[in-house]
Amino acid sequence: MSRLERLREALTTRHLPCDVWLIISVVGLAGLGWVMVSSASIGLLENSYYYSRQHGIFLVISILACLFMISVPLEMWRQNAALLLLASIFMLVLVLIIGQEVNGSKRWISLPGPLPSLQVSEFAKLGLIFYMAAFMSRFTYELRQRAFSMWRPLAVLAVPAGLLFLAPDFGGMVVYTVCVIGMLMMSGASLTLLLGSGGVLASGAVMMVAMEPYRLARWTSFLDPWADQFATGYQLTQALIAFGRGHVTGTGLGNSVQKLHYLPEAHTDFIFAVVAEELGMIGAIAVVLLFTVFIARAMWIARRAELAGHMFGAYVSYGIGFVIAAQAFINMAVSAGLLPTKGLTLPLISYGGSSLLVTGLMVGLLLRTDAETRHRPRRTPTPYKSRHEPRLS
Repeated sequence: MSRLERLREALTTRHLPCDVWLIISVVGLAGLGWVMVSSASIGLLENSYYYSRQHGIFLVISILACLFMISVPLEMWRQNAALLLLASIFMLVLVLIIGQEVNGSKRWISLPGPLPSLQVSEFAKLGLIFYMAAFMSRFTYELRQRAFSMWRPLAVLAVPAGLLFLAPDFGGMVVYTVCVIGMLMMSGASLTLLLGSGGVLASGAVMMVAMEPYRLARWTSFLDPWADQFATGYQLTQALIAFGRGHVTGTGLGNSVQKLHYLPEAHTDFIFAVVAEELGMIGAIAVVLLFTVFIARAMWIARRAELAGHMFGAYVSYGIGFVIAAQAFINMAVSAGLLPTKGLTLPLISYGGSSLLVTGLMVGLLLRTDAETRHRPRRTPTPYKSRHEPRLS
């Protein structure tokens, strides 16, 4: 047996009841996130442990949500996919009417009493993924053999994306689009049309940037943040200073200077910069590697489900993988100055109840898909057949 085969045999989860590498990556990210939120939020309020306590409560709720998703069969979500998408669209419309406006964007619905606000766009991701997975698992043959059938899911995508545009939530639009395009790619849709659609969407994004002065200002400040470092380039320059102070090993946990009212949103959108400052390049690379393991295991679960004929679970897992990949990449790239500033949280790391809860639901879906693939008999993948041929149960 070669070294590569021995390594593969040592790392495989084939004989285990679940994907332990996925669980290890999720626990590592969630644990590190709680520590970093506690560190980054010190001094923001009189009660220095307010955000730490709230984040801990959100983590417990997310774990319970994950366990709930593990216990529910995927078939239930497939049968109600259209209803869940309609509910998501209704919530996106509702937030435009009664939503709480923060920094010029309506993304949250305030709940009564001590309950936290809900970020509707986070929950709408699940509705979109469920619907697209149900559609693609049913019409895989058409998507692979009839090139223009891919316009149907793209037309559905236009509805929630348009509502996010009105919010406005440009970062959410990008995540939604990457998710659907990625799922279409994995379903075997025409690569030529996908590239063409991507070009059209990119052109539309450029037009939207040019139409809104604040987006154009973010783009120009991203190209040279130091030209206006106390106005449009302030967030990015402070994040870059945090990266510079961190060096290789960091300043030490809790020793960040930038979090002390210099770096805006240090415990949410720019928490990766605090990680880089306190834990250095080593800590930043560790976060990237944990996300890499998370996304790779999500894609591996999806591929195994696809090979076993569990098409709905496969496409749900693909969608989750692309959502986490897009959101994590955008957040870290923004903090490092590789992309213009976007208001996106870093999954499992940033403070935020809605983001943590939805990520917990997604992890539960991945584990449920993995469990059904491991413990249920192989199915015949009917999407390869023509719609005129009888389907197997």
